[in-house]
Amino acid sequence: MENVLVTGGAGFIGSHVAESLVQLGMNVTVLDDLSGGFEDNVPVGARFVQGSINDTALIEDLFAAEKFDYVYHLAAYAAEGLSHFIKVFNYNNNLIGSVNLINASVNHGVKCFIFTSSIAVYGTSPVLPMTEETPAHPEDPYGIAKLAVEQELRVCKEMFDLDYIIFRPHNVYGERQNIGDKYRNVVGIFMNQLLQGRPMTIFGDGEQKRAFSYISDVAPIIAESVNYPWAYNQIFNIGADQPYTINELARAVAAAMGYELNVTHLPPRNEVIEAYASHDKVRSVFGHNDLSSLADGLKRMAAWVKQHGARSSQKFTHVEVEKNFPRAWIE
Repeated sequence: MENVLVTGGAGFIGSHVAESLVQLGMNVTVLDDLSGGFEDNVPVGARFVQGSINDTALIEDLFAAEKFDYVYHLAAYAAEGLSHFIKVFNYNNNLIGSVNLINASVNHGVKCFIFTSSIAVYGTSPVLPMTEETPAHPEDPYGIAKLAVEQELRVCKEMFDLDYIIFRPHNVYGERQNIGDKYRNVVGIFMNQLLQGRPMTIFGDGEQKRAFSYISDVAPIIAESVNYPWAYNQIFNIGADQPYTINELARAVAAAMGYELNVTHLPPRNEVIEAYASHDKVRSVFGHNDLSSLADGLKRMAAWVKQHGARSSQKFTHVEVEKNFPRAWIE
């Protein structure tokens, strides 16, 4: 059995990747500080270690003891809009923490470092859908941090021969998502608001376009990627193809939850208006998989959400810049 580390494995995407790795017969260690995840998410068969990717002593001890073959790095605070106001927190958690793991991977002979980046690295593109060749011009600190880690992996391959695989997922939703986080994951936010008897809140006119990706169409490919040598040292967009406006998403979420449509529009915030990607490259390497329709994916997530109930929205306590902070997040 090969030893693998999954950071963020008590979180949403990370727990699904860890589950797929257990099913593949890997010896899985999950590292998570539980800042956004839950220990109950850790799959049966995986070893759980509570701790931070910024705890370099812990990381050194883990790598020395476990001699990991592969590192799957999914730990992040993925709130694009909020990242403008939490720059230090963002860079410490999404960049410096990643570098800590990369250093340990180089020093301990890890075979391949699998990194979940984001299509936030692209920013606004005049040509859609965005491909892996689309120039990267991130428009928020979150995207900047993700792109910096990508660049770090590229130079570590050149300098230290550390192989890597980079995935750029987008707007992933599904079971185990933290629906109580009011700053990220719009599908979860909508479902939580409906359960609480509140209107779904949309920034601006709701005509922003995104493609929403069901977790089962994403996590297994990330987990299995180390078994595809021709994927090494490559970047892949991964997720759903069909874009929808946020208004269309709200209607689809209400239908999946069995609620009447109830929407409130808030003042617009600074965000990319249209962002969706091509997935021709990932299909060329991993095969043509049948993607879940938005209606089917939302139906499965809605069943899980109703079973587990609403979550209280926690206020973020590390805001560093208050200028232009969205009023809705204060209230």
